[in-house]
Amino acid sequence: QVQLVESGGGLVQAGGSLRLSCAASGTISSINTMGWYRQTPGKQRELVASMTNVGSTNYADSVRGRFTISRDNAKKTVSLQMNSLQPEDTAVYYCNVRTLTIPNRNYWGQGTQVTVSS
Repeated sequence: QVQLVESGGGLVQAGGSLRLSCAASGTISSINTMGWYRQTPGKQRELVASMTNVGSTNYADSVRGRFTISRDNAKKTVSLQMNSLQPEDTAVYYCNVRTLTIPNRNYWGQGTQVTVSS
C-alpha cells in the first residue's frame, strides 16, 4: 500500500545538474529518515544523502558539497539537488523511507536512472 515514486532522473553532461524528487503515498507511520541511495551493476547499494525528521543530514563523502537533500515532512516528499555531476555519479538512485516505529519499517522506491556523460 505504501509507495515511493521517484522522478527527475535522466541524462546530463558532466558539470550539469539534476533534481530528484520522491513522494511517499499510502498509509505510513511517522517517518524518521528519508534519503537517497544509489547502485551500479555489480556494486552494493550505497547511501548518497539522508535527512532525519529533525533535520540532521548525512552525505557520502563523494557528493558532499555538490548534492543537497531537502524534505517536506507534511507532504512526505524528499528531493536531492545534484550539481556539478560527474560520470562517476552514474547510477540508479533509490528513494528510501524509514519509520519511527518499533520495530522500524523500511520502504524503497523502484529507482530512477541518472546517467552523466563526459
